[in-house]
Amino acid sequence: MFVRVVSGAILGVESCCVEVEVDISGGLPVFDIVGLPDSAVKESRERVRAAIRNAGFTFPVKRITINLAPADIRKSGPAYDLPIATGILIGMGLITDGTDNAFFAGELSLDGAVRPVSGILPMVLEAKNNGTRQVFVAPENAAEAALVKGVEVYAVPDLAGLVQHFSGTRMPQFKAEVSPFSQNKSTYDVDFADVAGQMYVKRALEIAAAGYHNTVMIGPPGAGKTMLARRMPTILPDLLPEESMEITKIYSIAGLLNEKNLLMRERPFRTPHHTSSHISLTGGGRIPMPGEISLAHNGVLFLDEFPEFQRKALETLRQPLEDGEITIARTGGVSTYPSVFLLLAAMNPCPCGYSGTPRCTCSAPEIARYLDKISGPLLDRIDIQVEATSVEYAELQGAKKPAENSAAIKARVENARARQTARYVDGKTRFNAKMTAAQTKKYCKLGGNARDLLRNVFETMSLSARAYHKILKIARTIADLADTEEITIEHVAEAVSYRGLDRKYW
Repeated sequence: MFVRVVSGAILGVESCCVEVEVDISGGLPVFDIVGLPDSAVKESRERVRAAIRNAGFTFPVKRITINLAPADIRKSGPAYDLPIATGILIGMGLITDGTDNAFFAGELSLDGAVRPVSGILPMVLEAKNNGTRQVFVAPENAAEAALVKGVEVYAVPDLAGLVQHFSGTRMPQFKAEVSPFSQNKSTYDVDFADVAGQMYVKRALEIAAAGYHNTVMIGPPGAGKTMLARRMPTILPDLLPEESMEITKIYSIAGLLNEKNLLMRERPFRTPHHTSSHISLTGGGRIPMPGEISLAHNGVLFLDEFPEFQRKALETLRQPLEDGEITIARTGGVSTYPSVFLLLAAMNPCPCGYSGTPRCTCSAPEIARYLDKISGPLLDRIDIQVEATSVEYAELQGAKKPAENSAAIKARVENARARQTARYVDGKTRFNAKMTAAQTKKYCKLGGNARDLLRNVFETMSLSARAYHKILKIARTIADLADTEEITIEHVAEAVSYRGLDRKYW
C-alpha cells in the first residue's frame, strides 16, 4: 500500500514541504528510510516502531520503505517521526481518511507521546502556502503554529489520540491566546535618564538608532559604556509586525521560543561573551543553525570588550555588516540567514584601560598589540566612533541639568525613521546606513560650504571611499533628526566629528 503524508524541512530561515511517502508491501520484514536522511532521521525507525507498539497497536511485519521527497535536500532532526508513524498507521488501516491537506511534524517518545521540535513556524507558513488547512503538532508547538492564520491547529498528545481523532473522537482545535500585535508596547526597566553625563555619547547613540549606524565606544573603565549600550533598545522604534515575524522565524529555528516568549515583540539585544567563537557569532555547525548576528536581526548586537574577541571571530563580521545576510556552506547544503543588525561595540583604549593618564601601566607595544586586534577594514565599516570620558563628580550628584529620558530621545528617533520610510518607499532600503551608492548621491546632496568642508576633511584625513560615504549617510541622519531635508555645514561637521578616533588610537 502506498501513502503520502506532508511534513517540512528547514532551509536557512525558510522552509520547503517534504512529502513523506510510505510503501508497505509483502516480503521480508525491513524498515528503510531513504531521501537523504541524517542520523537523527534514520533513528526514527526505532522510535516509530516502539511508539506504535507501546501506543497499543501492532507494528506490521512487512517490508516498509519510507521516502522523504524531494530527495536532493538533506533532512535533519526528529520532526519526521510523527509523519512517518502517521503514514504507517494509514497503511495499517487505522486511519482511513481526513489526512488530505494536512501537515504533520513532531518527535515521538517510545511510549507514543509527541514531543516538540524546532522550526515549526516557518514550516507551517510554507505548508499553508502549499494548500495545507490542518496542522498536527506537539502540544508545546501548538501555540507557535497557531500564529499562522488560516489553518486549523491540533495539539496531538500521542499516537492513540491521533488515531481517535480520525476515528471520530476529534480533538478540539487549538486557539492561540496571543494578544493582537497592535497592542504591543515595549517596556523596559532601564532608561537613558539613569546615566549621568556622557551627553556626547548619548547624542551619538541617538544618531546610531535613527539611521542604524554601527557604533564603537572607547573609554576608560566605569565611564558608562556598557550602561549606555544596555539602554539602546529603549530608544529604538517599536517592531513592525513583519519585522516581528522575521525575528520569530529565526528564534523558532534556533529553538528559543516558549509559551512566555511566543511572538517576538521587542527588538533583540544580543550580548555574546568575548570568548565566543566565530561559528557562534555567524552561525553554522554540522547542521547549520543561526548565529548571534542572525539572532540580533532587526535589533542590536553588543560586543563588550571588543578587542578581547578572537580576531577571526571579528573578521567574520565584515561581510554580514555590508550584505545584511550570512551564507553558510556545509556538506549538507547551503543556508542563508538574515543579519541586518546594529553593531554596538565598547572597548578600553588600552589593556589596563587608563591610557593617557598617570594610572596607565601599559607599554607602547602592549597598547599597539591590543588595538591591532581591531583591523582597519573592520574599523572602516563602523560608522560612528565616539569617546566616553570619565564622568565628573557634579554630574554624578545631579548638580547639573537632569538627564533626558529615553522617551524624549525615542520620539526624535521615530520621527527620523518616519522620514526615512517615506524616502525609501519604492526600494528595499529601510535605513540611511543601508543606502546604496546611487541613493547616497541622490539623497545626500551638499551645499557649497558643506561640500568644501567635506573635501578638505577627505584630503586632510586621507579617508577611504567607504568612510566618505559613511560621513554623508551620518550627515543625512543628523539632518533627519533636525527634521530638515537640507544637509548643512553643521550637519557635516558633526558627522565628521564621529570619524576621528581611528586617527587618535590607531
